[in-house]
Amino acid sequence: MGRVRLIEARGIRIRRKGRLLLHGVDIHVDRGEVVTLIGPNGAGKTTLVRVLLGLLAPDNGHVQRESSVQVGYVPQHLHLNSTMPLSVKRMMNLTGRPPSGAVEDALDETGSLKLLEARMADLSGGELRRVLLARALLSQPDLLILDEPVQGVDYIGEADMYALIAEIVARHGCGVLMVSHDLHIVMAATDRVVCLNHHICCTGVPQEVVGHDEFQRLFGTRAGVVTALYQHSHDHVHDPASVVQPACDEDAFPRMRSVEEVKDAG
Repeated sequence: MGRVRLIEARGIRIRRKGRLLLHGVDIHVDRGEVVTLIGPNGAGKTTLVRVLLGLLAPDNGHVQRESSVQVGYVPQHLHLNSTMPLSVKRMMNLTGRPPSGAVEDALDETGSLKLLEARMADLSGGELRRVLLARALLSQPDLLILDEPVQGVDYIGEADMYALIAEIVARHGCGVLMVSHDLHIVMAATDRVVCLNHHICCTGVPQEVVGHDEFQRLFGTRAGVVTALYQHSHDHVHDPASVVQPACDEDAFPRMRSVEEVKDAG
């Protein structure tokens, strides 16, 4: 039996102020898969996410999503007033009253239960991303849309976050659409890559995309080589400057498991 299609957009075209932001864009996400949307700045990634969320109507094309499909969304930015005494607990309850224990369960799943009484303004970048992910999980989503899920997270924290996302997919069977600028770690955390530059430049499994002419034109041939090394060889790691280093103790620099490894382990 094939995968269940959660959302599909076809022929999306948007023009604003004389600029063509999206042209002929097709994209879909199935249950149980992680799809990563990559592209240079200004390529239309955020615009496409807004279309998929139903926040922006395209000039042409359509989005098909069953009404029963629940969507959880983690935005790229969350602007908070540093003087506002908003706790994590209150933040988790802002848009509704979750069932008893649901807030604690969601925070525990993302490793952030200890932050329940913390002020949102005091959270680090990594803590904020985990709390926002927990908030998205409250609705028990069929589809998670994550806009730059490792924004403000340090290098090792990036790998941990992608591993957490893979575990959530394996545990809940949801689909995930990630928007990311990270080309090194994210390739090991995704089932399918969609490269966008106002139109779909290339799409497929990571091993195929990194060798595509359009990918290398946008990101350079070195990006493809380094990304392919990360995907296929785990006897090394990449330091913050993307330099290959021999693998060290896993507790000191943990290797992120791929989506398939997490699924197999489950």
